[in-house]
Amino acid sequence: MFSLFFGLYEYLFRKDVYHILILGVDRAGKTNVLERFKTLYTPLVGLDPGKILPTVGLNVGRLDAAGQSLVLWDLGGQTGLRSIWDKYYDESHAVIFVVDAHNLGRLDESKAALDRVLGSRQLQGAPVLIMANKQDLEAAASAQQIYDHLGVGLVHNRPIRVLPVCAYTGQGMKEALEWLIQLTRISNRTQRLRVRQAR
Repeated sequence: MFSLFFGLYEYLFRKDVYHILILGVDRAGKTNVLERFKTLYTPLVGLDPGKILPTVGLNVGRLDAAGQSLVLWDLGGQTGLRSIWDKYYDESHAVIFVVDAHNLGRLDESKAALDRVLGSRQLQGAPVLIMANKQDLEAAASAQQIYDHLGVGLVHNRPIRVLPVCAYTGQGMKEALEWLIQLTRISNRTQRLRVRQAR
């Protein structure tokens, strides 16, 4: 009898936890994004941007935003580390792909990495937020320029959006994450993961 009531309680009051990947080539600002989210949504202050080193492996952040519990997985973006990204796809509800909008010389590399992510069957239907980061720097490409260069207008099997942000100052960060959470809540992928977890 206890297990019946416990199961009903779990069903009614359990709060879903969304797992969100933070991907992109090295030096795009992925860890700065994670640390800025920590500063914005937790009592902790994220690491000082000047003290952040390139990620080798994985950084994890846990926070609540827009009434939702999140686990953020920041994965290293060096060429040799990108091969581990797909190990995290199955459990991920959504993707944040960070692009250095100031370093136009690496946009083709970012496009190739993004195309690989978008082409994965494991992430089918996952909402994707592309952050055109480093908007505080002069001559940074606009969100529209990043959108055009990456060719994301041709992607029709998922919600996808490019938004201008600056992880260093926090500009646009809350709005971007709240958009992603809103789309993740109603995505088919989230429904499929919920059913799979209930088994």
